[in-house]
Amino acid sequence: MASLRDFQAAFAAALRGDAPPPSADEQPAIAVHRNTVALGLREALAANYPTVRRLVGDAWFDAAAARFVLAQPPGDGVLARYGAGFAEFLHAFQPAHGLPYLPDVARLDRAWTEAHLAPDAPVLEARELAGLAPGDLEGLCLVPHPSVRAFGFDGPAFTIWRRHREHASLDEPLEWCGESALVLRPVADVRWWKIDPAAHDFLAACAARASIAAALESAADARAWPALVAAGAFTRMERLRS
Repeated sequence: MASLRDFQAAFAAALRGDAPPPSADEQPAIAVHRNTVALGLREALAANYPTVRRLVGDAWFDAAAARFVLAQPPGDGVLARYGAGFAEFLHAFQPAHGLPYLPDVARLDRAWTEAHLAPDAPVLEARELAGLAPGDLEGLCLVPHPSVRAFGFDGPAFTIWRRHREHASLDEPLEWCGESALVLRPVADVRWWKIDPAAHDFLAACAARASIAAALESAADARAWPALVAAGAFTRMERLRS
């Protein structure tokens, strides 16, 4: 007799279309379940990537989502987390090759979801840094807030994404140049900013547990961190082990 685990695996495979149902009599019921599951996943993907959907339109997005759902079924039952590989899928998806910014827009949609679902954590305030002496910067590091997602793009993906998210005018001239961006949820709401490349480098160094002094050297701009602290990009300071 098959175990419950074996039955569940066979049922999931039948829903995905990877295997036939246990018996021919169950084919109609499986087809109904399969269609319901696929529809639910496509709707979840549309909810998790709203900017991508607005950019390409419903018909284009639905066709891409149908392919993605077949290629990447969910790993758990929380549909708000579904679609982690959608940006990489779009990068390889031939109909998207004429839209080079689309995978990066998808990464920003995903960053919004991840920031929204990130665990709550305290926010480091500027006054906690006020008493630091230059010599302290060698032995301390800044820990990024768990909701922080930072990016460096070759093109204006952030401006495209922000205009759609903020329902701003889409008719303004668009300068095709690289951008760096920050998405995070320091308290209640997800927020986003365009940041300098130096701030992006500073954050990357902090994420790698570099000292504050080393992170400043990596950024090559001492002005990189005050705006990040003000934005709530860090949760605490930690002393580095010698």
